[in-house]
Amino acid sequence: MGRRSAITIRPEEAGDISAIHAVTAAAFRDMPHSDGSEPVIIDRLRADGDLVLSLVARDAVQTVGHIAVSPVTISDGSQKWFGLGPVSVAPDFQGQGTGSALIYEAIAHMRAQDANGLVLLGNPEFYGRFGFQHDPELVYPGPPSHYFQRLALSGDEPNGTVSYAPAFA
Repeated sequence: MGRRSAITIRPEEAGDISAIHAVTAAAFRDMPHSDGSEPVIIDRLRADGDLVLSLVARDAVQTVGHIAVSPVTISDGSQKWFGLGPVSVAPDFQGQGTGSALIYEAIAHMRAQDANGLVLLGNPEFYGRFGFQHDPELVYPGPPSHYFQRLALSGDEPNGTVSYAPAFA
């Protein structure tokens, strides 16, 4: 395979919605932990006004990745915490740093927006490289607890139960 063109990351624009849906569906199609709802979750976040950050990764021709950030609530009342994900990379572009670039860009953007932190559900080995870690004081009921991780950006670290935006229900 030849050398790929450079990837650019930018905020979502109105014309990106169908491409975001397609790349998200393709990225999660063969994932054993997915029920295929990820594209619908992003659509619902957008419709509900809960898509606080939506970044697309593009090569010279097409959208090859996407990342979403939405608000979460924490039972201790902690403010300005957000959920990172879904993170999607087209299958042909996986393993080439596109997902990592999206994650680093999203973290930088949320830090610049004075977010206190981010939570996510994902592989601890992968997300640990970005500073995410499991915190037994911060709980998301359901999946195995070590997959739920947080990244504190500023302020006090919360403890309690996390609830995602209604689109995730």
